[in-house]
Amino acid sequence: MSNAVFPSIPTLAWPVARRPTWSTRVQESVSGKETRIGFWSYPRWEYSLSFDVLRSLGAFTELQQIVGFYNARNGAYDDWLFNDLYDNTCSLQLFGTGNGVTTAFQLARTYGTYVEPVRAINTLTQVRVNGTATGAYTHDASTGVITFTTAPGAGQSLDWSGTFYWRCRFLDDHADFSMFMEGLSELKSLKFRTLK
Repeated sequence: MSNAVFPSIPTLAWPVARRPTWSTRVQESVSGKETRIGFWSYPRWEYSLSFDVLRSLGAFTELQQIVGFYNARNGAYDDWLFNDLYDNTCSLQLFGTGNGVTTAFQLARTYGTYVEPVRAINTLTQVRVNGTATGAYTHDASTGVITFTTAPGAGQSLDWSGTFYWRCRFLDDHADFSMFMEGLSELKSLKFRTLK
């Protein structure tokens, strides 16, 4: 497991494809009636990035950054952190309700009406118990678990503000870089997905 962060490359092209994927078994009887079993409690997100231009001249080292990062992960072998600039921030995000006994809580984020866990914290700017900021906790940046020194009281709401990463791995053990001019390359598709 690596805590290396995917490099921010200014030549990232549009569109940035992102899709949630689930795991469901559908069994259909001869009468046409279906039975469905969902195996996952939250989705994996699959990304596809493309770079129309990756420079490798003088001070411009986008190609070396991407190739170096990919090779340092051994392709699909190692996992790493991705900063999704369009889905990486929480502000006063509810993540639990105290019961007077439990001290450890998983951070979460809401996307529309759906809530899923946050597992890789980048910055934790504030944690509040019942609307009051507190520093009486520890947190594990790699799991997103907050552990309070004293259990929050029954019915007390818990919220947090900060930024997070997505833990990912590449889908393939190969990447197709094409040089179209001296010092200029392209990468039409770099695919990866989040991990649980």
